[in-house]
Amino acid sequence: MNRMYISKYQPLAEALNSALENDPFYITLLSWIPGEAEKRNALIKYMDYSMTEAEQYGLLYLPAEHNYGASIWSKPLDASTELLKLQQKKAFLKDELGEGALAIYLEIVDFMASKADELIAPDAWYLSIVGLKPEFQGKGLGGGLIKPILDKTDQQNLTTYLETFTPANISFYKRIGYETVASFIEPVTNAKYWIMSRKPLV
Repeated sequence: MNRMYISKYQPLAEALNSALENDPFYITLLSWIPGEAEKRNALIKYMDYSMTEAEQYGLLYLPAEHNYGASIWSKPLDASTELLKLQQKKAFLKDELGEGALAIYLEIVDFMASKADELIAPDAWYLSIVGLKPEFQGKGLGGGLIKPILDKTDQQNLTTYLETFTPANISFYKRIGYETVASFIEPVTNAKYWIMSRKPLV
């Protein structure tokens, strides 16, 4: 770990950490890091980086009315920009989370991307991360992190999709128009996840 990462969205990164720390993807990503405090700090860095990455290459939605959560979206990119994005992500993971996290990330993401590529239109937007502090869940705020972006994709006649390792989230996503496309066992986490897709409302 060669450099000090400078946080831009610390409170929101902490909110995403608390919302997603029990997700099998993140548990496995951080599994080689010793100590709970170190794992927590690493995941907060990861969430912060993901938000700044979305600002540059995708879309970051931060609701004006609260700082309890956010949604992070990826958009299709041309090949050279996608490569640059990946190179920067790999450098961040190596420098800030370590070689172990980088290897785990690449193995999981390669598997999941191969499955999504078979099922999802290439122009679809991807809901990469969405989270809300646990103490504010169940108050009708979760949909507000996603619906403003769905209004945009509806206007542009675009499909969106997501992947979730949490079966309890499926009913929430169905309420806002997503349908389950497929499910798989991801071999690194050894956990089941679901691909869900939402067609534009026209």
